[in-house]
Amino acid sequence: MRTLVALARACHPAPTVAVTTLAAGLGVAAGLGPARTALLGLAVLAGQLTIGWTNDLLDAERDRRVGRASKPVATGDVAARTVVVATGAALAVSVVASLALGVRPGLVHLVLLVGSGWAYNLGLKATALSWLPYAVAFGALPAVAWLAVPAPVPGWMVAVGALLGVGAHILNVLPDLEDDATTGVRGLPHRLGARAGRVVAVVVLLAGSVVAVLGPAGPTPAWGWVVLAGVAALAAVAVAVGGKAPFRIAMLIAVVNVVVLLLRP
Repeated sequence: MRTLVALARACHPAPTVAVTTLAAGLGVAAGLGPARTALLGLAVLAGQLTIGWTNDLLDAERDRRVGRASKPVATGDVAARTVVVATGAALAVSVVASLALGVRPGLVHLVLLVGSGWAYNLGLKATALSWLPYAVAFGALPAVAWLAVPAPVPGWMVAVGALLGVGAHILNVLPDLEDDATTGVRGLPHRLGARAGRVVAVVVLLAGSVVAVLGPAGPTPAWGWVVLAGVAALAAVAVAVGGKAPFRIAMLIAVVNVVVLLLRP
């Protein structure tokens, strides 16, 4: 049980659950049906587990240097070999479940989502292109659901996903800027700095809101205009104030984007 708990902590549980939940919601929105939506959720969950575990494996030495007690691999709460075996098992499940959805959605998931996550872990996280894997992965997530139907992939959903991914990347990194600087990691958020990073995250997520509300064909519903006005007001506040408020507002806008993304198809 202790090993299982440590593995759960090492997989980056919050992002893993969030992305898996978003994938399941997209499956429902696309009309996949219960069984295939569950299959999509399994494929994405397993893929996210491999991304989280490889991240902790590759960063173990960096995490030790800065004393991150929340990292089970770095602290020795779980053996690296155990995480490697778990990663291999999760990858096998992700491959089988992804291809069971169909060759096209399966390859999009494995190459663009899982592949992007691994590329980030293997080095892109420390470059100015650290945002790119997030943009590609989140942009491709709606495509997996719609290709599994199969049905044409809404371009506006891909754009919203990509913008959401960039915003999520910046927000995810901001709390660790100092530790990452100590270990030589300088992705886009590090180059922007804390204050500018929060503002950029807000602006990117606001752009995602605009696309989510105005992008779909047909008339924009009244609630969409209300949401857009509210998000614009929040963004203005976030840019004007300091402290932790911009970070919290950006997180709120990200949640709103996800909800609109699921409601607008």
